[in-house]
Amino acid sequence: MTIAAAGPFIDRRTAVAVLGLGVTQIVGWGTTYAMPAVLGRFIAADLGLASELVFAGVTVMFAVSALTAPAVGRRVDRLGARGTMATGSLMAAVALALLSQSGGLAGYVAAWIVIGLATSLMLQTAPMVALAQIAGGRARRAFALLSILGGLASTTFWPLGGALEVTYGWRGVLLIFAGLHIVICLPIHLLVLPASPQPPQRAAAAAASAIGTPYALPERHRTLIFTLLAATFSISTLVYFGVGLQMIEILRGLGHSAAAAVFVASLTGPAQVSTRAIEVVFGNRYSAMDSALASSLALPAGLAIALFAGGAIEAALLAVLLYGIANGLKTVVRAALPLALYGHAGYGAVLGRLAVPQNIVAAIAPVVFAALVARASVETALWTAMIAAVVALVALLALRRLVGSGRT
Repeated sequence: MTIAAAGPFIDRRTAVAVLGLGVTQIVGWGTTYAMPAVLGRFIAADLGLASELVFAGVTVMFAVSALTAPAVGRRVDRLGARGTMATGSLMAAVALALLSQSGGLAGYVAAWIVIGLATSLMLQTAPMVALAQIAGGRARRAFALLSILGGLASTTFWPLGGALEVTYGWRGVLLIFAGLHIVICLPIHLLVLPASPQPPQRAAAAAASAIGTPYALPERHRTLIFTLLAATFSISTLVYFGVGLQMIEILRGLGHSAAAAVFVASLTGPAQVSTRAIEVVFGNRYSAMDSALASSLALPAGLAIALFAGGAIEAALLAVLLYGIANGLKTVVRAALPLALYGHAGYGAVLGRLAVPQNIVAAIAPVVFAALVARASVETALWTAMIAAVVALVALLALRRLVGSGRT
């Protein structure tokens, strides 16, 4: 679905912001989180590092993001996203250039520390708070539209990175990626984002239409509700950020050829996009909690199919499509459900607090799953992921039960 097709759903200013931020999210995620899946083996061979150490770069990135997320959320609440995200673009360019010149483990880790600072400023919390401020009552559709574009990061940058590596090597690819942040992302952040946050009155007045059924949280359960929300998001993060980076290797371990594994894994993107398009069109017909439940059911279902029948190409396709559906809903849910539960006031601060445990788990997940796949087995990795997905589902069901009686 294009931005133009979404005209009846969002105003022109929101459409411009979604389109611009969609491009920067593709570049941002594609050149950082998704990058080691394609360039990791070349980096490992050149620097003499084990696979786990190469993927530990993503661990460092999320660890740094966990430390800085609450402050970033509060800053965007107070000052708006333009300066924050523009600074993130500059920092990402510097970080990728540093990474391209690394000669060993110390330089490699140092570059990923800077990448972590950059992604904290330009990815995750900041774009969602920016859209909530700009879109007001259309925030949920804006989240879904942004997620449609952002979901193409790996589909775009996996083949692009692989093709560029053949000609320029991994160091040259990283320098090209650094240039994209200066030439594309920086101008977009400066042009499409307002200099200061939107006055909250319009957003608050239209909140119900943006987020589905509003909730009046029982005061005695507010701490438990936040804990369950953080738990379901964080535990499922273990799966998304662990399996996502290892999907190609998992499919190869299930018996598929390298070419088939890349093809099947790349279908995650279209599945995400299709699911988010459905959110754009029909999201106002059901609550954010309903979307969360659908995502939490699809994830363990896909993992179970992969575990018990993933050697068959048809089963592998279905498993990846279910994973893509779950992942597609996940990004929208993680922005829309907190907005539904807590409202627009202090929304950035809430997302920042939720991002801390999510980023800690995201920091651990790539190393854990890289080690499971390399040193244990693909089956062990899939069992770990499925158990985690079931626990996340149970936490969501408990949350749903608690807030159900608080609906207004």
